[in-house]
Amino acid sequence: MPSLAGQPVFFTHWQLIKFRDGRRKDPQMSPFAQNLSDADMADLAAFYEAQRPRPRPAATDPAKVAAGQRLADLHHCTSCHRPGLIGQQQVPRLAGQDFAYLLRLLRGFKARTASDLDGTMTMAAQPLREEEILDLVHFIASLAVDP
Repeated sequence: MPSLAGQPVFFTHWQLIKFRDGRRKDPQMSPFAQNLSDADMADLAAFYEAQRPRPRPAATDPAKVAAGQRLADLHHCTSCHRPGLIGQQQVPRLAGQDFAYLLRLLRGFKARTASDLDGTMTMAAQPLREEEILDLVHFIASLAVDP
């Protein structure tokens, strides 16, 4: 599951809206979000943004990390996710996320089973081969978060 601590407030708020409206489905989150008011969602998003993210340890391969960094540069990941992939506004923080979560999410964008607010990630993932997805995940999982 993703780490919500330190996520940009607009990102978390939009995710809660999508769960509430059924555009995003999860057996735990959908029922929870179903009865949230707009004010509840805003409060929750502000609460999580104020939390400090904790690093999620991951065993990464240095060669894959280097290849993933080249791919992140090639695909301009920092233009939306900012340097260090810390997120901004409606764009999530990727640094410090769990390896398995990142892998599932990137594969979901590639397969068009995960969606983002405007489709940018779905489009960005289409040219990626499986080994490139793995390289990117190794790179992202290697990024430190400021505790």
